[in-house]
Amino acid sequence: MLDERRAAILRAVVEGYIETAQPVGSSHVARHGDVAVSPATVRNEMVALEQDGYLTQPHTSAGRVPTDKGYRFFVDSLVGPGQLDAARRQQVKSFFDSAHGAIEDMLHSTSQLLAGLTDYAAVVVAPAHEQATIRSVQLVGLGSRTALLVAVLSNGVIEKATVDLADDADDARLGAATAHLSSCLLGSTLAELPSLTSSGDPLLDDVCAASLRALESGHDKEADQMYLGGVSRMAQAFDAVETVRRVLTTLEQQFVVVDLLRDVLDRGLSVAIGAEHGLLPLAECSVVVAPYEVDGEPAGSIGILGPTRMHYPEALAAVAIVSQRLGRRLSEG
Repeated sequence: MLDERRAAILRAVVEGYIETAQPVGSSHVARHGDVAVSPATVRNEMVALEQDGYLTQPHTSAGRVPTDKGYRFFVDSLVGPGQLDAARRQQVKSFFDSAHGAIEDMLHSTSQLLAGLTDYAAVVVAPAHEQATIRSVQLVGLGSRTALLVAVLSNGVIEKATVDLADDADDARLGAATAHLSSCLLGSTLAELPSLTSSGDPLLDDVCAASLRALESGHDKEADQMYLGGVSRMAQAFDAVETVRRVLTTLEQQFVVVDLLRDVLDRGLSVAIGAEHGLLPLAECSVVVAPYEVDGEPAGSIGILGPTRMHYPEALAAVAIVSQRLGRRLSEG
């Protein structure tokens, strides 16, 4: 724990470094509104903070910059997420008020929205299909012996599968098959589709059985589809070419990024700073992440990746509002 004066000095250094990207000196800190001591006293306290691992001095004559430990103290001392300005709040509202179409398009656009709000790389992990329940099913005729099965899931995903039929099926038979499939499948998950009960009509049962086989074999079993936006913004956040190369190479590995967000959430964190997330190529990055819910149930996650010199209050605010609005929009269907 830090006493009030050292905590105020550390916060001043973090805020100054986030703002300028330059080592922060004692004179700058002494002018900070929360620090009411002389530059000489500030220098002594900065030495103590450096010894305790909160600050580091890149050059002998330079000021100090925060370490991961210093950023962690800063983030943990925040009362809550910051506040997005009115223009960005309106941008989020307008986006979700007009968002429509396939969930894949919406999630991709959401990653672009979040990247634009923060100037960092943004990740949106799609809902896991396997655990989503079936809200509705419908068979639509495409030809005398071909139909399209459309299943709407509780996470907002629409699954489509082409059904090859052994015999001709008119609209009346497809309507009856839709009703029977609905009675058997609604509320079930794709991971545990039930067996179909007999309708008493062998031809109708054949249509339903073919539809179930198409759904089982045709749905996307990739539960961790990821949408990434703002990669170019991330590249601009670092000066060192080698750092940019490592970061971009890691972002190309979808499973690594998805596992990273899941691990941060599993540890009960909303922010992982530098080496805290355990990925060496991203040691100079921080991750801000939040889950989103559909109908009150966890569905997926969103996050941003940026340099440890991140504007944490704004980043937390952006992730919080976008996750809430995304979950609400998907729940509305």
